[in-house]
Amino acid sequence: MKSEFSRRKLMQALSAAAVSPALFSKTASAAPPPSWPPALGPNTPKICLGGGQNLDEAAMRRLKQVGVDYFLGGGPRIPWEEADIRSRIEGFKKGGITLCNLMISGFNDVIWGRPGADAQIENVIKSIRAAGKAGLPVIEYNFYAHRLTEGYKEEIGRAGAGNTAYDYELSKSLPPREGVGTHTRAEQLKRAEHFLKAVVTEAEKANVRLALHPNDPPVPLSRGSEQIMASFEQWKKYLNLVKSPYNGMTFDCGVTREMGEDPVAVCRYLSERDCINHVHFRNVVVRKPYIDYTEVFLDEGQVNMFAVMRELVRHKYSRGLYPEHPRAIDVDRERGQIRNQYPGGGGFSAEIYNVAYTKAMLQAALSL
Repeated sequence: MKSEFSRRKLMQALSAAAVSPALFSKTASAAPPPSWPPALGPNTPKICLGGGQNLDEAAMRRLKQVGVDYFLGGGPRIPWEEADIRSRIEGFKKGGITLCNLMISGFNDVIWGRPGADAQIENVIKSIRAAGKAGLPVIEYNFYAHRLTEGYKEEIGRAGAGNTAYDYELSKSLPPREGVGTHTRAEQLKRAEHFLKAVVTEAEKANVRLALHPNDPPVPLSRGSEQIMASFEQWKKYLNLVKSPYNGMTFDCGVTREMGEDPVAVCRYLSERDCINHVHFRNVVVRKPYIDYTEVFLDEGQVNMFAVMRELVRHKYSRGLYPEHPRAIDVDRERGQIRNQYPGGGGFSAEIYNVAYTKAMLQAALSL
C-alpha cells in the first residue's frame, strides 16, 4: 500500500511540474516574439507615390504623414542635365523624400522610325549619364506607337465610388492619328533592338536601371498599330533583345491580369531573372482579357495582392512599389481634389487608402 501511495504521489508531482507556470514562462522566454512592425531595409520594396516634377514643402509633408518616403515623377525634356537631376533629388531630400524614379520621353522618332531617331537616342544616352552622376536609380519609359486610351470610361462601383472601365468596342475602329501612321510589331521590335543596344550599355555604366512599362491598355491593335508589349510572350521577347538587369520593366500586376495571365506566376518569372525595375500595384476585374475589364479598389479585384507582395518580398525586390490608380471617392470629389487623367480616377484621399492597404500587405509579407 505504501509503495503504491508513493508512486501515485510521484506521478502527481511530475504532472504538476510539467505544467508549472515557472517552467512555462521559462520555455516561452526562450523564443521571444518577433519585433513589430517588420523592419524595412535595402532589400525590401519602397512604397512610393507619383505626381508632377516637383513637390512643395506641404506636399512632401503630406507624403511623410502617411508613411511614404519615396516619389516618382516626370522627367524634364531630353537631354537631361546632371545639375537639374541633382537639384531635384536634393530638393526632395530636404523634405525627407527619396526620388526613386523619373519618366523619360521625347524619342518618338525612335518609336516611329523617323530620320531623327539616332539624335534622340544620343539625347537619351546623355540623360542616362546625367541621371547616373546625380544618383537617380531608375528611369522609366514607354514604347508606344499609339496608346488607345479612348476606350476608358467611368463605371460606378461600391457606394457610388468611381472605377475605371475599359471597353475596346468604343475605340477599336478609330483611324490612325495624323502624323503617327501605322506600325507593325516587327518594325517596332527592330527599332527597339537598335535602341536597347545603344542605351543599355550606358545604363550599366551609369548604374541606372531602365524600366519599360508594358502596353496599357494591352489591346492588340491601337489605331492601326500593333502593340510591342501586349502579351507575356512579347514581354519575354523584348527583355531578350538585350539580356541585362538594366534592360528591365515595370511589372504591373493589373496589366498582367488584363492580359489573362497569372500575376503571381509572372512576378516569379521576372523576379528570378532580376528584370523587375519598378512595380505598379493595382487590381482589376477582367471580363474578357485585353478588351473588357474594370480597374477597382485594391481589395476587390481578381489579383491576389498579398501573393504578389509575398513574391516580391521573397525575391528581395528593393525598388519602387507604386500603389497607383486611386478610385474616385466622395471626400476627394467634394474637396475638388481630383486631377486624374482616367475616368473614375481619384485623388489624394484615395491614395491614402491605397498606401495603407499596400503597407499592410508589405508588413504581412515581411512577417512570414
